[in-house]
Amino acid sequence: MSKNINPLQKKGISRQASIVTKLLKASVCVPVLIIAACSSDGNGSPNPVISANNNPKKQVGLLLPLSGRNGALGNNMMQAAKLALSDPSAPKLDVFDTEQAGGAAEAARKAVAAGDGIILGPLTATNTTEVASVTTASNVPVVAYTSDVSVAGPNVWAFGVTPEQQVLTMVRAAKNEGKTKFAALLPENPMGKAMGNALTKACADLGLSQPVIVYHTASKEDITQQLKTLSNFDARVQDAKMNPTSSAAVKPSSTGDNNDGNLLDELAPTESTSSTPKNDAKNLALGNPPFDALLLADTGLQLQSVIDALDETQVSSTKVRIMGPGLWGAFASKLGKLQGAWYASPDPQKRATFAQQYRAKYGVAPKPLADLTYDTAALTNSLSKIGGYTSQNLMRADGFDGVDGLFVLQADGHVKRDLQIFQIQRSGGAKVISTPSVVKPAINSTNTTHS
Repeated sequence: MSKNINPLQKKGISRQASIVTKLLKASVCVPVLIIAACSSDGNGSPNPVISANNNPKKQVGLLLPLSGRNGALGNNMMQAAKLALSDPSAPKLDVFDTEQAGGAAEAARKAVAAGDGIILGPLTATNTTEVASVTTASNVPVVAYTSDVSVAGPNVWAFGVTPEQQVLTMVRAAKNEGKTKFAALLPENPMGKAMGNALTKACADLGLSQPVIVYHTASKEDITQQLKTLSNFDARVQDAKMNPTSSAAVKPSSTGDNNDGNLLDELAPTESTSSTPKNDAKNLALGNPPFDALLLADTGLQLQSVIDALDETQVSSTKVRIMGPGLWGAFASKLGKLQGAWYASPDPQKRATFAQQYRAKYGVAPKPLADLTYDTAALTNSLSKIGGYTSQNLMRADGFDGVDGLFVLQADGHVKRDLQIFQIQRSGGAKVISTPSVVKPAINSTNTTHS
């Protein structure tokens, strides 16, 4: 009787057409819808109704470190991919360990030889370069989990949460509140350079003037001196001395009310060692610096030195929009002295359902990077049903919705991503504020994520 017929077999072509129509109308794709419907442990199905054009390259290659130093992380990420592809009609997951003989390049060669239609991973920028050298000739798309956009290129996407994405989100929001003059005080290291490059690009993309960027060494003296130069400190002091009214005013605080205990132990204030006398300026109310938004990137002990320099030069949240890296989220409860500052990162509340399902399935919590493997695997599941892993499908202008928010794969290998902006509170911690969307969904789109 018809009651025993597989629903996909019963509805045939008409059901396929219905699925395709719904997917094409939704700007945010269906990763969350798919995971909500998952109940099977299988990684594949004998049913041939997978791709609208019967694309034979429906298998998904997954390249991760499953042994060695990062083996635990790699296995945690692999489990997330399996969770996203547990739908019986999902494409088969073809897993390779990048720590085995031959490394990531050999894993990529095996994936290509196996006929995998898309490769998810590897984890690092170095491994991504190795994989790309193998996949370029075969035109197999690669969605890697690195946050280093220097390895991105045509058909190779850097899918990690990047400094570029964080900075663009904050600069767009700062521009919307009227900020037009951007500057940065950044450490002389790869993270600082990445943030500086991201700020330059964001300002150019948004039609803003080129930012003024200075880099500092690890020394407290250099941090203070660089900020004094950047903020035009000496001229502001002289101007305040010549203005008795301003000189008599109370100096604004850059740190809020009595938050000395809010920093991490390793950020505890040290003895003042500033090489520049400040007694003649500490009681003056200085004017505004020559910028109205300032990007920082320090963490650890150097962040304490930056905070001290902000206080000494009177560069505060009352005068400028201070912005920092998403890494601040790991210790935001200790950053009350940066009250009012921003950082951008995925909203942890958005991934709550995914985390709950992951723990129910595997008995442990998913690592933050497991979000990436889940989202990319869910992406392949969706695309396998509407024509496969073609460039047109992968680079849909209205993007896809994942557990870390909306994202769009671009032709140059970069990824636009909607992040949330968090504002540090006076007593520490941070709250989400209204964030302008970087991804522009279609008018008739429906956001399918949970709230």
